[in-house]
Amino acid sequence: MKVAVVGATGMVGEVMLRVLAERNFPVTELIPVASERSVGKTLTYDGKDYTVVGLETAVSMKPDIALFSAGGGTSLEWAPKFAEVGTTVVDNSSAWRMDATKKLVVPEINASELTKEDKIIANPNCSTIQLVMALNPLHKKYKMKRVVVSTYQSVSGTGVKAVRQLENEIAGVEGEMAYPYPIGRNALPHCDVFEDNGYTKEEMKLAREPQKILGDSSFSVSATAVRIPTAGGHSESVNVEFENDFDLAEVRKLLAATPGVVVQDDVANNSYPMPIFAHDKDEVFVGRIRRDETQPNTLNMWVVADNLRKGAATNTVQIAEYLIDNNLV
Repeated sequence: MKVAVVGATGMVGEVMLRVLAERNFPVTELIPVASERSVGKTLTYDGKDYTVVGLETAVSMKPDIALFSAGGGTSLEWAPKFAEVGTTVVDNSSAWRMDATKKLVVPEINASELTKEDKIIANPNCSTIQLVMALNPLHKKYKMKRVVVSTYQSVSGTGVKAVRQLENEIAGVEGEMAYPYPIGRNALPHCDVFEDNGYTKEEMKLAREPQKILGDSSFSVSATAVRIPTAGGHSESVNVEFENDFDLAEVRKLLAATPGVVVQDDVANNSYPMPIFAHDKDEVFVGRIRRDETQPNTLNMWVVADNLRKGAATNTVQIAEYLIDNNLV
C-alpha cells in the first residue's frame, strides 16, 4: 500500500505517522508530503528515513491513499488532483465536510456508507468526533431532540504557534501570539473566526456536522466553544434532551458497550474524564453522567478525548483501515 501523508511535518501529520506505525498499517511505500519550505527534509518512519516531497511530486507517484492534514486551501486545490490519478483521499481539514457529494465519516458510526467511488472522504472536526461518539448510541435508543454543548479546548487544536504561546507565557517569555489575548490563566470564548450570526466557525461545525454524520436532521445542536490553557485534549459539557425517557444505569451500560468509548464515572472516588487521562489515547472518555433535574428526558455528561488522536489522526487512519479491510482501494 503506497501511502502519502500530506502535511507530514505538521502537528497532526506527525501524530498520523505515529498512529500508522503503532497500528501496523500496511505501508509498503511512504510518501511524506509538505510545503515547499520542508521539501528535501528527512523524517523517520518505523525506523526508516524518508525524504519529504512536494505536492506535485506526490501526485505523480500515484499513491493508493493520501491522508491530508495541511489546511482547507491545500485540500480544496490538491485533493481533486490526487483523486484524478486514482488516489483515495482522507482529508482532515474542513474543506469537504459539508459538501453534499462527500461522506463525513466516523468509522464506528457510518463507515458502512463508503464505496469505491468515494475518492475524497472528509474527517470531521475534532470536537464533533468525540461528541458524536458519545451521542450516537444514546440517539439510537432515546432519540435526541436538542443538544447544548460547551467545549473546553486545548491550544494544540490551534496548532504549534498556540502551543508555543502557552509555553512562552508559562516561562515568562515574550513571543509570537497565536491568539488576540494571553491564553495562560485565561479562557477565550473564541475558537476559529466569528461568522455573521455571532457564532464561531468551530461552533457552527459542532451544530452542522453531527446531523450529517448521524444522517438525521431532526435534532439540533447549540454550541459555545472555548479555548483553555491545556496543552492537549478537548473536554465538552454536553446537555441532551431526548424524546424518550432513560434510565441512568442503562445509559452507562449503552456507552460502556460502545466501541471506542470508555465510561469513567465514579464520583465517589473522584473518577471522571480529564485531558491528562485521555492524553495519547484513542478512546473517548465519558463521565459525570447525571439527569438534568430542570426538565424531563434530559441528560448531562462530560466528554473528553485527545484531539490530535481520535479527534484527528486516529480517526483518519481508521477510515483508511476500513477502506483496505473492505477492498475499497
